[in-house]
Amino acid sequence: MTAGKKDDMNDRTCIVTGEARPPEEMIRFVADPDGRVVPDLKRNLPGRGCWVTARRDLVDRAVAKKLFRRGLRREVTVDLELGALVDHLIARRALGHLGLARKARAVVTGAMQVDKAVRSGTAIAVLHDPAAAADGIRKIEQARTFVRSMGGPDIPAFKSFAEGELDLALGAGNVIHAAILDGQPGQAALRSLVFLDRFRHFGAENTQSGGANSNTAKDTTTE
Repeated sequence: MTAGKKDDMNDRTCIVTGEARPPEEMIRFVADPDGRVVPDLKRNLPGRGCWVTARRDLVDRAVAKKLFRRGLRREVTVDLELGALVDHLIARRALGHLGLARKARAVVTGAMQVDKAVRSGTAIAVLHDPAAAADGIRKIEQARTFVRSMGGPDIPAFKSFAEGELDLALGAGNVIHAAILDGQPGQAALRSLVFLDRFRHFGAENTQSGGANSNTAKDTTTE
């Protein structure tokens, strides 16, 4: 058993809030050999770890209040931009899962294909590039509203990445709208998107009529 896994079986209490949560709602941090605090998103790095609830504001607070030294029980060096680094890594992971979903044919692109996937019930999430026109977003929102009105699921919508990043993740040019399809690869991609959205926007008032993770009207572009 690795040190990281042993640590997972022990205390998973947030060093900021003092609340215990399941590991999928938290981020584990360790100190590297040089004493620098690094995030352990896979929860498998060796050594003693400490936990922070997966929220950007709480990571920033842990840095500001110098809580990692107490949590890791050693002298450590903490990057003042640790929160931004974690955000970047979570976003990269989400893009990676989108790429895997594309390879598994669990992603469709283009406004017409996305609309079709939403209305047919095969879509479990939609994504918009920051360059997406308001009219295109509105038409897909109408499809989401129609599905809800018919007793279907509340399909979340995300605008989580910088302009052009969906192109790179999905291996296509000019991706403005995309839909994630149901199935194991798609579900993995959706979990990563939800984790990223909650990390950035925990407690923010929802601006959509959709679910808690629906943030089409919010600019969630990666810094």
